[in-house]
Amino acid sequence: MKLNQAIDQAPSRDAFLTDVWNGLSCPQQKTLPCKWLYDALGSRLFDAITALDEYYPTRTETALLGDIAPEIAKIAGVHARIVELGSGAGVKVRLLLDALERPSAYVAVDISETALRDATRALANERTDLRIVPVLADYTRPFALPSLEGWGNTLGFFPGSTIGNFAPAQAIAFLTQLRRQLGNNAFLLIGVDLKKDRDVLERAYDDVLGVTAAFNLNLLARINRELSADFDVRQFAHKSIWNEAQGRIEMHLVSTVAQTVTIDGRAFEFRAGETIHTENSYKYGIDQFQRMAASAGWQARAAWTDGADLFSLHLLQA
Repeated sequence: MKLNQAIDQAPSRDAFLTDVWNGLSCPQQKTLPCKWLYDALGSRLFDAITALDEYYPTRTETALLGDIAPEIAKIAGVHARIVELGSGAGVKVRLLLDALERPSAYVAVDISETALRDATRALANERTDLRIVPVLADYTRPFALPSLEGWGNTLGFFPGSTIGNFAPAQAIAFLTQLRRQLGNNAFLLIGVDLKKDRDVLERAYDDVLGVTAAFNLNLLARINRELSADFDVRQFAHKSIWNEAQGRIEMHLVSTVAQTVTIDGRAFEFRAGETIHTENSYKYGIDQFQRMAASAGWQARAAWTDGADLFSLHLLQA
């Protein structure tokens, strides 16, 4: 087993509290950053979402990745190092690792300590020949990648269309940051959800079993647990909407009554019907995304879609 000790660059409680206070102080629209959805329970709930019938992105991307992994492996070459952002359960990366010729290292980056620990331990038991380096970090901000010797090309891996959580200008800034972190000539394999029928999108983010609702509401429960807050989670409801003008699905938490919530001694007022905007998921066309990537300094090498044009994978090079 070649599992390195986790490199801890996790955000602090103070960073969490600052984000919550700032977001709930916005006068026009209360917000909370979606990265805080992923504590231990949030990560498990998201894994459950990916298995739902309504949630097409995971199964579509996984099938597509299985088809193109040999082609990616040829381009990446021998002894490639994979750097996965938001590694989660580490399911999709196995398809790449199985296709690559003698990969030198797998760097798994995630904000959830529990998910990162469990996934890297499981992979280390399967792949005793592979050096695995867990990095506990908020990858949406600059963080230090480990210095590893003896690798070939660097292949960044950012699946799941998580790039859609960023507003377009933020996505370009993030892709620019990532290009600098991964280095000259590095590759990036990134999943991008495509625009499609409104009903398909809205069902994917508001399933009949209520798993997505539980995932969204868990953020309030997490704030209670970690930030000395007193949200009554029963007085909030999950809502998802398709914003046609912005080209995105929005997730909100709706206050069902007028109420006051205290977070670490600071009070916040909610009107009945007022929402907290917790997540965006932007959808892009192929050309639209490639123009964004080019403005961040990436060259489009290839793009693939499934037969139904639900999802796309892009290979970029710095």
